[in-house]
Amino acid sequence: MRKVISAKLHGITATGAVLNYHGSITLDPDHCDEACILPLEFVEIWNKASGSRINTYVIYGERGSRCCVLNGAAARTCQVGDELIICSSVYVEKHQIADIKPRVLTFNPDNSIRERMFYDAEYREDGTMTFAVREGPSSGNPWKATSQADR
Repeated sequence: MRKVISAKLHGITATGAVLNYHGSITLDPDHCDEACILPLEFVEIWNKASGSRINTYVIYGERGSRCCVLNGAAARTCQVGDELIICSSVYVEKHQIADIKPRVLTFNPDNSIRERMFYDAEYREDGTMTFAVREGPSSGNPWKATSQADR
């Protein structure tokens, strides 16, 4: 099994940090829906300003709010206004890597979506792999083997 990226929110701005909370990161469900990130899913968070790296789980905030709030201990890793990279991952067998098309969103400073992309890895006939970053949403479900509800 290999751990590979399944979704990424790149350059999203922290809109809050709530220390006295049970933990997690609160995200706008609209962003999560587009990237295929589920509530309670574990994510890695990389702070572009400080270099800190943490992991926690996602909870949904208010739809349409464009929120990105680090809660509990995670609140100590960022300042409001810091740009973050939030990445979810999945374990797959090597032959399944070409089946997933990780969705990547990039953001403007107000957390509106700037770009929608996906990563595309494919096998060649000789067994080597190609990789490309493509614009727009992927043409199909990035989880061919399972439904969104099963992911």
